Amino acid sequence: MKFPIHCPACDTEMAVVKLSCSSCHTEVSGKFNFPALMRLEPEEQEFVLEFLLNSGSLKEMANKMGKSYPTVRNKLDELIEKLKSF
Repeated sequence: MKFPIHCPACDTEMAVVKLSCSSCHTEVSGKFNFPALMRLEPEEQEFVLEFLLNSGSLKEMANKMGKSYPTVRNKLDELIEKLKSF
């Protein structure tokens, strides 16, 4: 399931306003920004996860994805730039 980070009505980035403990029911209210990795699209998050699980080996990722090394490198560079913009 995709976690909504943009408002379905106006497309503005949403914020978390309440956190709660499922054990003791403590609640914390405020305005919390999403962590940078949560702001990525689900397929981008999956790419980052696979990158970590492959110990940062772009060569291994390219083999598993059936894509060329430069294609995978470009994807990583795009994600780095996107994360810097957050």
